[in-house]
Amino acid sequence: MGLDDKIKNKAEEVSGKAKEGVGAATDDQQLENEGKADQAKSNLKQAGEKVKDAFKS
Repeated sequence: MGLDDKIKNKAEEVSGKAKEGVGAATDDQQLENEGKADQAKSNLKQAGEKVKDAFKS
């Protein structure tokens, strides 16, 4: 995976944090949960990237 994928994953994480924050501020539990899910998905993808990078070295 390349730099583009890493950027997309980080953007997804940031977007998830924003969703979570807006959900918490507006007391919208569904939006807050979506934000947490987006962050978890992004973190999992980033972990996969790190494993791939480790094997390339």
